[in-house]
Amino acid sequence: GRRHPPPTLMSKREYISPQGLRIDGRRSTEIRRVQCKLGIFSHVDGSAILEQGNTKIIASVYGPREATRRSEALPDRAFVTCEYSIASFATNERKRRPKSDRRLKEKGLELKKIFETLINTHRYPRSQISLFVQVLQSDGGDMAAAINACTLALIDAGIPMQDFLTACTVGFLDGSPLIGMASYSLFSNDDDIQSIVSP
Repeated sequence: GRRHPPPTLMSKREYISPQGLRIDGRRSTEIRRVQCKLGIFSHVDGSAILEQGNTKIIASVYGPREATRRSEALPDRAFVTCEYSIASFATNERKRRPKSDRRLKEKGLELKKIFETLINTHRYPRSQISLFVQVLQSDGGDMAAAINACTLALIDAGIPMQDFLTACTVGFLDGSPLIGMASYSLFSNDDDIQSIVSP
């Protein structure tokens, strides 16, 4: 679908019609259209591409493999790493972000913390499981889409987990709750949060 140019600030009246529909035609409780495909790369152990609305994410998994560093060869479990990146063409800014970008590192660390508790790492002592996430198109809800893409890539890799995760961005616009926030709905005075559940 077509990406909407982000406004500077939106009020509920501008964003939601009198009929209760958002700019993209969804009601406040409707999530964005989701499409996914597993096994898109043959040179990795697991991979997936996921689209939530106009946000598009690729996730790849390497491992479990022998840990490359002695400090990462944990005697009782696998060591999990995660690298999060955004393609230069993913946003209207066309900005290239280095791997050292603080925000990218924080998102990678957040994903690492989520999945190292979800994966049954005790089955793979002295090994490493690496997740690589790239945002190909950003239209809001990137982190939620990344969580879903990583879950699918781990399933494709056959790595056992305690459960599967699904995530969605939930926010408020002038005090009204909205599910599945797109980029044009993130420009309000209210905060948005990630809702992560086990189905």
